[in-house]
Amino acid sequence: MLTKTYFLFPVLLVFAFFFNAKQPNSVQPTKKAAAPNTLTEEERKNGWIMLFDGKTTNGWRNYNKQTIGENWKVADGALYLAVEGADGWQAKGGGDIVTNDEYENYEFRLEWKIGKCGNSGIMFNVKEDPAYQYPWNTGPEMQVLDNTCHPDAKIIKHRAGDLYDLITAVPETVKPQGEWNKVRLVVNKGHLEHWLNDKKVVDTQMWTDEWNNMIAGSKFKTMKDFGKIKKGRLALQDHGNPVWFRNIKIRNL
Repeated sequence: MLTKTYFLFPVLLVFAFFFNAKQPNSVQPTKKAAAPNTLTEEERKNGWIMLFDGKTTNGWRNYNKQTIGENWKVADGALYLAVEGADGWQAKGGGDIVTNDEYENYEFRLEWKIGKCGNSGIMFNVKEDPAYQYPWNTGPEMQVLDNTCHPDAKIIKHRAGDLYDLITAVPETVKPQGEWNKVRLVVNKGHLEHWLNDKKVVDTQMWTDEWNNMIAGSKFKTMKDFGKIKKGRLALQDHGNPVWFRNIKIRNL
């Protein structure tokens, strides 16, 4: 009888361990996600700053201006372009917008969604100068697009996530029109990465012979300063279609 008792005791201990491990009070707490357009404590410690407060257009203005068009609006925690009329190929009261500050080596994140058959873009290393009419005269672009029906979707290197007219995004990870897409854009000593929905889709090195040759074979070949700026602004494009942005943040590297 004593032998059986000694044999059963460790078995009972193992059973108790696994039984208790499944009880609610043994579940480890998970990290609480930050509310939209805010930073977690860990993000703040790592140097992240918000570029959009979820309530106002503060921190953004039209390219080569000190004001922002009245059709760049904020609602439901998103910065969006209301298309209520046309001014050429852009929205009336819209226009491309840029950050107040310039950045050199950085990681930039945001989320976007696009209207049906819509087109927009995220430009970086933009030189603001009256000599240039648009941010894309100097700044490369991560394409924002509804791949299902916008005409640009038929053009290789013009699809969502692409380094516009230079490199095709692989794999294709864009979500359907009306759904939020997560962007991570890294520029660090010329090393460029595009991430879309947690997948790296573009990886290249700027300011090399290969980079210059790509530009020479693109629609930007006549723009003497395109892709050459090493410190500049970030820009959100008005391409005449409704587009929404949120959770816009950056950290210096």
